[in-house]
Amino acid sequence: MTPKRYHFALVTFHWLLAVLLLVALGMGSLVLQHIPNESPDKINALRGHMVAGGLILILTLIRLAVRLKTSHPTPASTGNIMLDRLAVLAHYGLYLLVVLMAASGIALSIQANLPAAVFAGTAALPASFEDFAPRLGHGLIAKALIALITAHILAALYHQFVRRDGLLSRMWFGGK
Repeated sequence: MTPKRYHFALVTFHWLLAVLLLVALGMGSLVLQHIPNESPDKINALRGHMVAGGLILILTLIRLAVRLKTSHPTPASTGNIMLDRLAVLAHYGLYLLVVLMAASGIALSIQANLPAAVFAGTAALPASFEDFAPRLGHGLIAKALIALITAHILAALYHQFVRRDGLLSRMWFGGK
């Protein structure tokens, strides 16, 4: 039998990841970018950003595994076959961008020797992160992820308030 709601674990991971992604993307775009590398505040901000990024990667991979192992409600329709296909691609695109974001962050961290600087205190931050190739990818992926998350939110609101199909109740806590 097809469930009416997503599995409790998927719902939990979805909303936890939503909050963590907003915090990490906001921290990277609005805070870290504007703190000079010479500032002592940069270390603490980077530590939080890196821990959040690692946690996001782990939770995303667990969520993907749970998604592949559990049954889901019938896909919601927009009434347009192309948009419905695009929705499937967008959902897997979110997973892909999160993994790529984490990979570029890890690559940047390794190249810039951030674990030694941020967690061990045995190295200094580089003068600029712009000198490291993964930094460009990390920034571009962040913009793509923000755009896709925005589209995801707008699509959910469209379903909820225009189509009135109760889409959000499927991705919320409650009985089966």
